[in-house]
Amino acid sequence: MTQVYNFSAGPSMLPSLVLKQIQQELLEYGNSKASVMEISHRGADFLELAHKSERDLRDLLSIPDNYKVLFLQGGASAQFSMVPINLLRGKSKASYANTGQWSVKAIAEAKRYCEVSLCTDSSANNFTDIQDFDDWNIDPDAAYLHYTPNETIVGLEFDYIPDVEMPLVADMSSTILSREIDVSKYGVIYAGAQKNIGPSGLTIIIVREDLIGEVISGQPKLFDYSTYSNNESMFNTPATFPWYAAGRVFEWLKDLGGLSAIQKINHTKAQTLYQAIDNSNFYSNPVSIKYRSWMNVPFLLADDSLNNLFLERSKEAGLLALKGHKSVGGMRASIYNAMPQEGVDALVNFMHDFERDFG
Repeated sequence: MTQVYNFSAGPSMLPSLVLKQIQQELLEYGNSKASVMEISHRGADFLELAHKSERDLRDLLSIPDNYKVLFLQGGASAQFSMVPINLLRGKSKASYANTGQWSVKAIAEAKRYCEVSLCTDSSANNFTDIQDFDDWNIDPDAAYLHYTPNETIVGLEFDYIPDVEMPLVADMSSTILSREIDVSKYGVIYAGAQKNIGPSGLTIIIVREDLIGEVISGQPKLFDYSTYSNNESMFNTPATFPWYAAGRVFEWLKDLGGLSAIQKINHTKAQTLYQAIDNSNFYSNPVSIKYRSWMNVPFLLADDSLNNLFLERSKEAGLLALKGHKSVGGMRASIYNAMPQEGVDALVNFMHDFERDFG
């Protein structure tokens, strides 16, 4: 197979070593005589896998003992509902940071359950900058504060953690496991798997234990964190294959040296690509330098009429899924954990050649 590099924003590429391991194990997992997709989630083989994957994730993130780790379904979008259902806890307000399209979606869903106050709003600058935290307007009566550390569509990423007295909730779908974080600063962290964790179909929730067990009355049982917390995430049949694959990714990260190691790799990749953009008169990135994303790098060509040609030529060169989101245009390179430095270097070389030929 010809070497290609997949810059998709999600589902994203998986580490090649993990894919090869999955390939080897696909027909039979361990000594189970069946594929991991076929064995019971309540059987000894899968339970051992599930428990190990949780231990590995706890090790990687240094998750404190007073936090539960849940392996759910429904994506981050389901959490847009589950967060207010579980965290309002008798209050009528929640505070949200509006810094991009995923924040917009989370806010719209939260309004179904409570009054939403915007503590900061980046819509006026087209989500290219973030207001200084000292200037935020946080409602002290809010049950929690929700923010999206990285907005994948515009490539806007926080370089700080909001310091608040109330529970802090973060949609880390596109940043989890990309660097070291202090889990203890959060009440809830949630993340869809399809960027840095594994295949789509799995959502990981890290929730402080004191925030479990007091939901809005009349809500579905499957939207109550305690339903899963009390049943090891197996109240119903979980997404067994994505859970298994995520476990293999956790092992890969630990073998790599953990989050301190992948953090250095990711920082270098991002620097490489942004330097290529900034040193060019042909490419540009509209995001405030301070808040540029490590994971998602949008860039515009000086001449929009060349966009289709850029995509055609880049695909021929083995550089896939570089088309920008329709709301932003241009290009977007998503360089999650599985993207090697060689892939970024290949993209930068292609960009140089394309600028030379058409710039």
